[in-house]
Amino acid sequence: MESVRGGSDPPASAASRDLFDASTDAAVVLGADGVVLAWTRAAEELLGHPASELVGRSAAPLVAMRADPARVAAVVERCRSGMGWSGVITVRRRDGRRIDVDLRVSASFRIGGAECFLLSARERRQQWTVGRSVLDGFLTRSPVGMAVMDRDLRYVWLNDTLERLGGVPREQRLGRRLSEVLPGLQGEAIEGLMRKVLETGVPVTDYEYVGWSWADPHRPHAYSTSFFPLVDADEAVTGVCYMVLDVTERWNVRRLLSLVNEAGNSIGRTLDVTRTAQELADFAVPRFADFVIVDLLESVVSAPGPDAWPTAEGPASERPVMRRAGMSSVREGCPEAVARVGERVDFIPPPGDLNMLITGEPVLIPVLDPSDEMWAGEPPERLAAMREYGLHSLISVPMRARNTVLGLATFLRSLNPVSFQSDDILLARELVARAALCVDNARRYTREHTAAVTLQRSLLPHALTGGQALEVASHYLPADATGGVGGDWFDVIPLSGARVGLAVGDVVGHGITAAAAMGRLRTAVQTLADMELPPDELLAHLDDLVLRLSEEPAAADEGANRSATAFLGATCLYAVYDPVTGRCSMARAGHPPPVVVTPDGQVSFPEPPAGPPLGLGGIAFESGEVDLPPGSLLGLYTDGLIAGPDGDLEAGMSRLGQVLARPARDLGTHCRTAVQDLVPLSQRDDIALLLARTHALDAEHVVSWDVPADPAAVADVRARATRQVAAWGLTDLAMTTELIVSELVTNAIRHAAPPIRLRLIRDSRLTCEVADGSSTAPRLRHPRSTDEGGRGLFLVAQLAHRWGARYTPDGKIIWAEQDFPAAPPAPAAG
Repeated sequence: MESVRGGSDPPASAASRDLFDASTDAAVVLGADGVVLAWTRAAEELLGHPASELVGRSAAPLVAMRADPARVAAVVERCRSGMGWSGVITVRRRDGRRIDVDLRVSASFRIGGAECFLLSARERRQQWTVGRSVLDGFLTRSPVGMAVMDRDLRYVWLNDTLERLGGVPREQRLGRRLSEVLPGLQGEAIEGLMRKVLETGVPVTDYEYVGWSWADPHRPHAYSTSFFPLVDADEAVTGVCYMVLDVTERWNVRRLLSLVNEAGNSIGRTLDVTRTAQELADFAVPRFADFVIVDLLESVVSAPGPDAWPTAEGPASERPVMRRAGMSSVREGCPEAVARVGERVDFIPPPGDLNMLITGEPVLIPVLDPSDEMWAGEPPERLAAMREYGLHSLISVPMRARNTVLGLATFLRSLNPVSFQSDDILLARELVARAALCVDNARRYTREHTAAVTLQRSLLPHALTGGQALEVASHYLPADATGGVGGDWFDVIPLSGARVGLAVGDVVGHGITAAAAMGRLRTAVQTLADMELPPDELLAHLDDLVLRLSEEPAAADEGANRSATAFLGATCLYAVYDPVTGRCSMARAGHPPPVVVTPDGQVSFPEPPAGPPLGLGGIAFESGEVDLPPGSLLGLYTDGLIAGPDGDLEAGMSRLGQVLARPARDLGTHCRTAVQDLVPLSQRDDIALLLARTHALDAEHVVSWDVPADPAAVADVRARATRQVAAWGLTDLAMTTELIVSELVTNAIRHAAPPIRLRLIRDSRLTCEVADGSSTAPRLRHPRSTDEGGRGLFLVAQLAHRWGARYTPDGKIIWAEQDFPAAPPAPAAG
């Protein structure tokens, strides 16, 4: 180590790392006197000397530099301090050639008491330098467009790629600004970014924008641009370099994914076929096309059925009947359209092959030419519209879903000068596929909804009558298509003794299942009401029925219909109004209380004891009574009427009371108007409102007598009844009434217990009631010809329109009704 040059003192960590990274270096061990103690094979390869020639000899002849003892002494001292050293020296190979090597000297160490140093060296390779011609060729032929701008943002230099991308010759760019060369290419925004780079010296990378160029002026391109400051030796910014890359393909893919994702949120927001078709048209204009029409098959729009035209693969022979379901245009009012929404259309794009609807293959016509022979069979008005509004490009995509043909969507361009290309078919297909699935879902839902509405309306009463006791009116409002048909129901049931039963209920759930369950409950209520059960007992039996219906799936075989037959529960309110006493008894199972409006306009919500919803079981129901003066308005309703947009049921009940308190003559109009005022918009739940205006029977229409428990009293009671019937002008019923009274009173005296009472009621029918203190049920017998008795109730059943028995807290009442005789026909005009 007699002479060194360019030495340096690296950091300790770097020095240590370089010191031991000698796997490929030439390694030599020197003593303190410069004698070679060890010589590696790598050292032999580097300098050409074998170990036999150098081990034990001085290494000084290998150094091809002028001696510098002071520098060598400093290096030795540094290594003895444990620091190590590295630098560049020139050495002489065996063949006499001089080479520069990177030399590293380790900290000193001892071998057998002698001080030693480890030296490692590698040849210093000359760095590759790029010539001006090579650099110019690289910049000029780079696939990335490049340009250099001065501080005034004027072109100083640009490569061939940028010249080709912009379509502007180099001579027309140099000395001019970007906004002057390409004024529509977001020039101001891009120059603003370059000024920012000039001011801050901070690069701007990967700035994307969409623009045009003279190289392809009729189609938008996407570019990714980066801007870098140019600095001189004094670190002063002297200009800006920018690089441009055409990323149109990547941008188109990203745009396609974005549009498809956006379409998922914009198309199919309702379960309505025509609205979905219109959503497709509105979404595509102007994002994709200037004019869009959506034509659906007649069977899809007008009468959704299980299948549309046709479903099987194969040639189509008959031209399908379609209707315009939706259209949209960049021009207000869609003046390009030959047919309006709702009208029949028969448009199939050239070549007019109907099988395109079956195969689902789209049709692309990049350039529309009305004078072309392919349009020869089209109506003249369609060709005239093409010429007048400049429709120049078309894509038609069949709408298919679940192997079913639904219609045809057609996209056209006019104001947009860029024609449709084959790449645009992918986007059109995606948009139409999403819309087709939504249309098919809406079609299927509409079919089920229509079936459910039809079923529900068939199960609701078609005509309501309260006899002379009540004037009744009802209004039912089904839920909108999104909510589905519910299970709201109501009924008016004539009862014995001029009484009337009123029922309203709500089945949990929606759809055909809820409608069917509603029909079963309504039938059950009618049956239980015919048994003359009081309201609390009727609800108890109804609760048992709902429990059994709920348990049916668990007992049934496992299958697909399990969920369809499940019964989740219901609410119900049942009331019985007696026009003779003017009292109304009622009980409720989880249902809102009724509303009562007295003749003077006072509103109240009488609350009979609140029972649980039907289907819970184990909890008793209780009845309550309320007096209803003649002319009172009684309202029964479901919760959808009072829910309101805020969901506050108490506020909804208050609004209902205010609406019903308005004076009204026609009860039907009053009922319908009340629902419209409370629910002006469509809702997700069914609504039912049943109104009843009370009437009291006049005193002269009801007569009653106490009957002694003595068979001799039968004749007197029978005579009184006959005279009363005659006084009412019902002479034709005198004989049958006499027989019915005789049989019922005689049976009460013989088989029941006092007190016994006879009552005649003249309402819509003539009713004969016999009350007694016994709870023994009457039994209708069919006596044989040899029997001497047992014909009483059999005779009553033959004479009366209907008969029955009901139980009271004091016993029972057996009743029989007779229809009034038909009025004789009016004499013919003479």
